[in-house]
Amino acid sequence: MQADRFFAQSYAEARAKFGAACQAAGLAVQSHEHPLKGRDGETLAMDVALAGAPDAQRLLLVSSACHGVEGYCGSGVQGALLADAGFAAAAQAAGVAVLYIHALNPYGFSWWRRVTNENVDLNRNWHDFSRPLPANPAYDAIAEALVPAQWPPSAQNEQRLAALVAERGPKALQAAITGGQYAHPQGLFFGGQAPTWSQQTLRQALREHGRRARQIAWIDLHTGLGPSGHGELIFACRDDAAALARARAWWGADVTSIYDGSSSSALLTGLMWNGVYEECPQAEYTGIALEYGTEPMEEVIACLRAEQWLELHPEADAATRSAIKKRFRDAFYTDTPAWKQAIVEQGLGAARRAVAGLAA
Repeated sequence: MQADRFFAQSYAEARAKFGAACQAAGLAVQSHEHPLKGRDGETLAMDVALAGAPDAQRLLLVSSACHGVEGYCGSGVQGALLADAGFAAAAQAAGVAVLYIHALNPYGFSWWRRVTNENVDLNRNWHDFSRPLPANPAYDAIAEALVPAQWPPSAQNEQRLAALVAERGPKALQAAITGGQYAHPQGLFFGGQAPTWSQQTLRQALREHGRRARQIAWIDLHTGLGPSGHGELIFACRDDAAALARARAWWGADVTSIYDGSSSSALLTGLMWNGVYEECPQAEYTGIALEYGTEPMEEVIACLRAEQWLELHPEADAATRSAIKKRFRDAFYTDTPAWKQAIVEQGLGAARRAVAGLAA
């Protein structure tokens, strides 16, 4: 399969390709329109398509763009799956319905942002907001240094972050930055103080399509962690030994976990898969985040910091804006045929293994 044809250069193009792929597969698309417009004035939407029986007892979710700009990768994998007649036949034979959710965060996808229009990381936004939110004192200590008043940052600014690395190691810095924080609305990895549009809309899709299933699997497609082109299979459930055993039986012993430190991801809060437990409590749930590597972690963090600074400084000149945005997209989407081919092959393999696991 020539993978390059499934990928796009804009959200609008990706959405059009997804719609065309669904039409070719004979699937209806249900569009949940976002209240805002995209970068080019286009309509934004979370698009949902179901392949299989609405009352299927086994359901596989495949989703893209939880983190906006990461949708360039995820949308390509979804297009490849929709075009794979062998995968569709295997799912049908196994009695597995496949729910494609395109652009969980269409705003970030279009505007080349990782976050929603509320500046919220959707994968830190799943909390009961009537209760106290998690504290992240390690982030609090470096918040001003992460998103400084000037860009590039001063040497003194960078020394504050280097001191934390020297004292506690790079993993501690990663955990402080990426774990999720709820006290700095204009900072990085902000989990929000209320449910976002994307969170509420995804809940609606889960209620509509997931409440009749007895078993639910979920592959959520991400980029930005790990070696370039490698898809890390990260356990995406509660800290449950039985669910982890299922995930490793289905996808292989190399499934990693944030709970035992085997994943390249830090321990996170407010994760999106909480929605399955809350909206589809009748189902046995098994999920992974398929995390594709792009650039080294240091570069990804630097791009996140620069892009957040840019959002807070609309007066930045056009050349600076263009350079920061291009570098940012490149940190989450490697626009080369070889990378895309590797991405698609691993995505198809993971989806096939999920179908086999559900059927078993």
